[in-house]
Amino acid sequence: MFDVASLTVGHELEPFSRLTDLAVWNRYAAVNDEYVPIHMDDEAGRAAGLPGAIGMGNLQWAYLHNLVRQWIGEQGRVVKMACQFRNLNLRGQTVTARGRVTGVDRGPDGTDVDLEVWTEDQDGNKLAPGTCTVRLDG
Repeated sequence: MFDVASLTVGHELEPFSRLTDLAVWNRYAAVNDEYVPIHMDDEAGRAAGLPGAIGMGNLQWAYLHNLVRQWIGEQGRVVKMACQFRNLNLRGQTVTARGRVTGVDRGPDGTDVDLEVWTEDQDGNKLAPGTCTVRLDG
């Protein structure tokens, strides 16, 4: 939890991390009916010119949403979010979603906060950079 009144540009969100493997991808695929061979089978991934099976881009999107929801809790809502899938999520990587405040606009109906958000692998390589705006109560 944080104090909305003291929020400033540069504030960093607590990271959200997950080890990605076939079990994680399989659960995500089951929920989203997304059984695509390149996400489940190394041979299918290699046949598509990839190093093996790869994680779903939308799973990166979900990690970014988890990062922001974990940060704002019940204090507000996500107004908009965007990201680009720039690098592959390979099996066995630890993917961490991170974010930092880039703008704070306090108004009579709440505080709009702009964020830089991204996912990265365990070596710090950005996988899915993006932006987000949240509206915080109070």
